[in-house]
Amino acid sequence: MLGGKSIKGGVMDRIHYEELCRKLVQGCNDAIIYSDRDGVIRLWNSGAEQMLGFSAEEAIGRSLDIFIPENQRARHWEGYFRVMQTGTTRYAAELLAAPAIRKDGTRISTEFSMTIIRDDAGEIAGTAAVMRDVTARWQKEKALRTRLAELEKVSSGG
Repeated sequence: MLGGKSIKGGVMDRIHYEELCRKLVQGCNDAIIYSDRDGVIRLWNSGAEQMLGFSAEEAIGRSLDIFIPENQRARHWEGYFRVMQTGTTRYAAELLAAPAIRKDGTRISTEFSMTIIRDDAGEIAGTAAVMRDVTARWQKEKALRTRLAELEKVSSGG
């Protein structure tokens, strides 16, 4: 069933829609994290476990602060509660780049999009983020920028 309708001749004949959704979320290599209006983690998939180092049991029921760097928290919560109040975010269509802290204290670079989740009454229940570790790409880009600056300095006689 897809949205209450049967789909014939495909995967949906063999697997129930909710089960398909569960398998997609749990099997995704990207981190998928759902938090309620208060910023308490309610869903933490296997991608989040791999990326951030916390098991679902360690993360669920805790604040998003477990992976937000301390110097970023005030800004994060200001934006988070504004989204909870307004019901809008530009990060539904654009990626947000932000640092994160793994359980072992390692700082990583991430990009993520957000989806506002509403309950059956249309009220905001929380938000889901799909997050990817882009640390390796960020480090390569930083090295290229450094090298370019060095070359520009040499070519200008500096």
